[in-house]
Amino acid sequence: MEAGDAGDAMGVGEVQGQRMSGRLYGVGVGPGDPELMTLKAVRVLAQAPVVAYPAPAFENGGGESSARKIAAAHIPAGRIEIAIRVPMRPGREPASVYDNAAKSIVAHLEAGRDVAVLCEGDPLFYGSFVYLHDRLADRFPTTIVPGVSSLTACAASANRALVRRDQTLAVLPATLSDEALEARLAAPEAAAILKVGRHLPRLKALLAKLGLVEASTYVAHATRADERVVALADLDAETAPYFSMILVAKERA
Repeated sequence: MEAGDAGDAMGVGEVQGQRMSGRLYGVGVGPGDPELMTLKAVRVLAQAPVVAYPAPAFENGGGESSARKIAAAHIPAGRIEIAIRVPMRPGREPASVYDNAAKSIVAHLEAGRDVAVLCEGDPLFYGSFVYLHDRLADRFPTTIVPGVSSLTACAASANRALVRRDQTLAVLPATLSDEALEARLAAPEAAAILKVGRHLPRLKALLAKLGLVEASTYVAHATRADERVVALADLDAETAPYFSMILVAKERA
């Protein structure tokens, strides 16, 4: 991975072995509010001839890409677009999804065209882009454009500090078992539990068992029009969207 503006001039092929190659961009578009996109992300999208993005795949067809929706105003007309269709079901996405997407992207890179891959939040913070990075970054020049992550967006929406001074923060996916979550919640002063979704009931039960419900805040769809922020103790819902988080502060940050 190459960083900085010096290594990411747009629109010109780069030597890759004996061939001219386009540049691969992993572009973080932030958590939902288009105004949180960075100036660099906007510049890259204005110039990249190919734009790729994850989009849901359902049994009856494809759905709208959240990442593309965020960046829509900054994607010029006439761009080549690649929708990476990801099945919407529990568990890890099949490797074939990213294998096939990588093949499509490689064809453009080898033809000298830059490809910007959109990713909600930050590309390297639980971002889907990492699976393309694993497949392509050692073969083509690559630039990561950081984005505002869901972690900092949720903290801002909740109007609370994550940590300060010498406090520690645990970042935990809700997909971990109760035993693993309990063990990891033991030491740090604060925690963020991501990807709440269908795990909400058991998370509420676990945090109640640990005496942490009163110290927890639930945030869903941070920075979006349908954002919801509520003390976990006051949350009466039994289901949650995938893009939701529980912030836990055992000690005041």
